[in-house]
Amino acid sequence: MDLRKRLFTHLSPAAWPGKGLSPVNKFIYTLIVFSALFAIIETEQSVYELSPSLFNLVELLIVSVFTVEYLARLYAVGEIQKYQGFRGRIRYVFSFWSIIDLLAILPFLLTFTSSNAFMLRLIRLLRLLRIARLGRYSQAMTAIIKAISIRRYELILSMAVAMVLLVFSSACLYVLEGDIQEEAFGSIPRALWWSIATLTTVGYGDVTPITALGKVFAAITAITGVGMIALPTGILASAFSDVLQKRKQKRD
Repeated sequence: MDLRKRLFTHLSPAAWPGKGLSPVNKFIYTLIVFSALFAIIETEQSVYELSPSLFNLVELLIVSVFTVEYLARLYAVGEIQKYQGFRGRIRYVFSFWSIIDLLAILPFLLTFTSSNAFMLRLIRLLRLLRIARLGRYSQAMTAIIKAISIRRYELILSMAVAMVLLVFSSACLYVLEGDIQEEAFGSIPRALWWSIATLTTVGYGDVTPITALGKVFAAITAITGVGMIALPTGILASAFSDVLQKRKQKRD
């Protein structure tokens, strides 16, 4: 077995002949989780100030491993026909999973000469997305994407109805409470915050109607919100169940 095929076998979960993940992908999986936890801990300034050089060194080592892995994947992907040759490699570079891999490296390069680019450093948490491509996680992700695709029209319709309800409830509270609570309901955009918190059943309670009619309408909006949240959830659950059932039948 030549080097490229060997790398492809170890780096591609679908090509690994054994059960589960290859040792290489197990190591990468562990490193992804560690790097994300490391980035979370680093946001605590008191911990980071204990040894900034240590944090920078560990980050450099992590990025070095991810860079080598990225280049290895770029080389090994030539085993797939559509990614062969120079144009094939360019096509792979702009594929979804390749961009996710690149995001594991890019934040460090962007912040290498800047210590104030805080948001860019937090982008390192996107490395967690790479877990989805490993082994069984990629299958689950594929099933979710397929379920969303199958029920996309129903989901779009439910989202459109939700948007109409948001605007309608905001307009009604603007009419009922706008003169009384100008800060909260003085305009439809201001009332929209209350509508979002109510229809999503979050109910922060920072903004509430005080008139009797406003409270009655708020109760109706809250009850409607329960159904609006359940609707897309039921659609996705049904679609996901259908996808898994078809996959099981195909496997059998």
